[in-house]
Amino acid sequence: MQKMNKPKYIDRRSFLKRLGIGAAATTTVLAGCDSKNNPVTGDLTAARGEVPVGKMTYRANPKSGEKVSLLGYGCMRWPTVPNPAGDGEVIDQEAVNSLVDYALAHGINYFDTAPPYCRGLSEKATGTALKRHPRDSYYIATKMSNHRLVGKGLSPKELYDASIEMYRNSFRDLQTDYIDYYLMHIVGMGEGLPTLMERFFDNNLMDFLLKEREAGRIRNLGFSYHGDVRAFDYLLSRHDEFHWDFVQIQLNYVDYRHASGINYNADYLYSELDKRNIPVVVMEPLLGGRLAGLSDYLNTRLKQRRPDDSIASWAFRFAGSFPRVLTVLSGMTYMEHLQDNIRTFAPLVPCTADELALLEDTAQIMLKYESVPCTACQYCMPCPYGLDIPAIFAHYNKCINEGNVPASSQSEDYRRARRAFLIGYDRGVPRLRQANHCVGCKKCVPHCPQSIDIPAQMERIDNFVEQLKQNPA
Repeated sequence: MQKMNKPKYIDRRSFLKRLGIGAAATTTVLAGCDSKNNPVTGDLTAARGEVPVGKMTYRANPKSGEKVSLLGYGCMRWPTVPNPAGDGEVIDQEAVNSLVDYALAHGINYFDTAPPYCRGLSEKATGTALKRHPRDSYYIATKMSNHRLVGKGLSPKELYDASIEMYRNSFRDLQTDYIDYYLMHIVGMGEGLPTLMERFFDNNLMDFLLKEREAGRIRNLGFSYHGDVRAFDYLLSRHDEFHWDFVQIQLNYVDYRHASGINYNADYLYSELDKRNIPVVVMEPLLGGRLAGLSDYLNTRLKQRRPDDSIASWAFRFAGSFPRVLTVLSGMTYMEHLQDNIRTFAPLVPCTADELALLEDTAQIMLKYESVPCTACQYCMPCPYGLDIPAIFAHYNKCINEGNVPASSQSEDYRRARRAFLIGYDRGVPRLRQANHCVGCKKCVPHCPQSIDIPAQMERIDNFVEQLKQNPA
């Protein structure tokens, strides 16, 4: 629960001592969180064994020389608790504090947030947790998320003023006087290049951000990319002028050569950044959790190669194997996910050539599944009609991976699969928030970084559910 208590400074020795004593207690605090209900990581089975301390892999920022942990903490999916006021949920600040403490103690020093994350609560929760530690012990990344202001009829000056207010508010919520890594958020979305120009150039906002970097309030300036590759190429074409300090891209072993929708293959994006010596920050290494729990067949193949490693670790090792990558972001809601990822990166064991070939073959097989390319980013939320869009897609994709989406009532395992799908659907998604309540308003569509036709997918899933209900076979 969000509590705005006065921050209490923790020196490193006391912090480590406290954490050593309270590590088990931390796990207990979060033990009530069911990882199986997490739409992002799914049924992640964490590798057993000691969580290494002092073995985190770091990459050097070529501009400053500062060492950044190769595992970065994505603050998009902080744990929540019911709002005491009875209106939805709020961030569980105590749980966030515990996760941040544990992350810092195990070498993670990069924390990525944004104004819209966690329905506008992430920056404040992240700032509250980090403020308890020395400012030079971590790096904060946040974003200019003015994409939702576009299309509202604002004049260039009005858009500029609203953007500046968003920028100032980030400093207030994060309780800091400088941002280590600041991004132009979700470049390439909307109408692509025209939207980029409206957000940052027609209103002179780009000039403001460059001056803020000169003043030291922004230490590193970059952008995150989804969508129209023309926007990506345009910004890189002006690298000699803007001197991008880093760029954030979606990179995983599926999107590397097989990006979906309007997204572009990551091999092109990475190569363009690599040849300009621009550090890369990786988002969606798990492809919204789809790479944390594969089909039984694909899981078995990976487990045969590395039996003690989680399935998710393969995706993280893939992303971390690229030398230009500065950090790989993971939205770790639960302690077991944090611990498993620390094991992967402390230290990182890069993928071999044989393993990269295996992952490419895994991607090729996955492309044959009729899954929805949702990454559970929550940008489509809230739905004005109350649908839980990410949860609907997560259940459908999970059942595809586990073989619980029967193709025909004539199949041998139809009854079991039908029952598993319907029961799981009702348990995972409240009935008033299921696909049959979609009215096709399409308000969610422009906000989806994966360019999913959400109403069409809702109709497809609803039709499938109705067929299952009417055909018990």
